[in-house]
Amino acid sequence: MKQELINIDSVVKEFGDNRVLDGLSLSVREGEVVVIVGPSGCGKSTLLRCINGLEPIQGGEIMFRGQKVDGNSRSIVGIRQKVGMVFQNYELFPHMTILENIVLSPVLVQKRSRKEVEEEAMQLLSRVGLEEKRDSFPRELSGGQKQRVAIVRALCMHPEVLLFDEVTAALDPEMVREVLDVMLTLARQGRTMVIVTHEMSFAKAVADRVVFIDEGNIVEEGSPEEFFEHPGTDRAKRFLNTFTYEKVEKGA
Repeated sequence: MKQELINIDSVVKEFGDNRVLDGLSLSVREGEVVVIVGPSGCGKSTLLRCINGLEPIQGGEIMFRGQKVDGNSRSIVGIRQKVGMVFQNYELFPHMTILENIVLSPVLVQKRSRKEVEEEAMQLLSRVGLEEKRDSFPRELSGGQKQRVAIVRALCMHPEVLLFDEVTAALDPEMVREVLDVMLTLARQGRTMVIVTHEMSFAKAVADRVVFIDEGNIVEEGSPEEFFEHPGTDRAKRFLNTFTYEKVEKGA
């Protein structure tokens, strides 16, 4: 059995009086693709931010390879290099070229050779079809192109796990596929990924395990086949029904 990378044990996250995560527990193993789905506001994106130490938790604990994730500890810088995150809104520096955006952290944080990082960045840009955009600025790229750059930037840090936070939510429909294709390729390569998405057909295609969250806790989890074809809870059935429509009979 593959080694456990992330262990989330009874995590509580509160924003004032609002409890967003209510004793949630989950584990992620090496090479596993875990897709998290659920209604808006259920705590999916907050969970990813807690895994990366970007949000403090009020109860429970999160461990990465046996090391506690704590945003205030000295170890968090090292953990964040191993737990890469791709955000919904790209988070690219607008005053830097695409290549500069990608090489900044590996050179500055990991103290790697700029030449080595630039060579790797160009190889990755070529794989996602953006080699010719190396000297462009983010404002010159489409949303789908910017999101592919954000994925390349995360990969250049050599993370052990990648977190994707609704990375297609801000994209036009035609741009969604080009980003999802990159993520499917990463899954085929055996990358460990935790993906928050509203793209149900993509979730079904890419996931090893689907986790359905509602009101800050896990309602149901299982294989894509189990979850999408035979959901075991009424809440999951109601959620999945929001993505299906019956044909409207016109006229009377």
